[in-house]
Amino acid sequence: MDACRLALLLALDVSSSVDAREDQLQRQGLAAALSAPEVQAAFLSSPEPVALAAFEWSGRYAQSTLLEWDLMETSADLAQAATRISASPRMRDDMPTAIGYALGHAAGIFQQAPECWQQTIDISGDGLNNEGFPPALAYRHFPLADVGVNALVVGGNRELVTFFAENVIKGPGAFVETARNYEDFERAMRRKLEREVASRPVGELR
Repeated sequence: MDACRLALLLALDVSSSVDAREDQLQRQGLAAALSAPEVQAAFLSSPEPVALAAFEWSGRYAQSTLLEWDLMETSADLAQAATRISASPRMRDDMPTAIGYALGHAAGIFQQAPECWQQTIDISGDGLNNEGFPPALAYRHFPLADVGVNALVVGGNRELVTFFAENVIKGPGAFVETARNYEDFERAMRRKLEREVASRPVGELR
């Protein structure tokens, strides 16, 4: 089997600030982004595949797997991942926003990941951390030193974008993508995934 160039873990915010309609826009938007030709081209731009997994998060003990680790080696693999995410049920809709706990949970998921050259968390959110420990403590106490973190912030709130930029993203080339609202989630996720998974020269990798 070819080497895996990236283990990409998608983390979707389903805290109480996300209503039922917005949750569906988020899931359907992610599924549509995974099916977009430019995103599929980025995933399949190298013989070394990307491993993909996904979970939803909200409160400190409220995380649920949406997609187990799987190698995205063909368009059919991406279509299957999109279908699973699109059809996934929401676990809770009444919990706060525990970003630190979401990152800690992600560290555990990476323990089951395939061996890849890079590991990246792609976390979306529309609110500030308001329960549990902050991201800084997650990075200090969980095995995330070699894991990059990018963010997709929903809403044009400057305070929120600044919070994610200063407290959540980390690693070389880490970035914040923004969506104006949940109607804009698909566009922002397409742009974000294309940037994250495009094949790069080996010299640029950690």
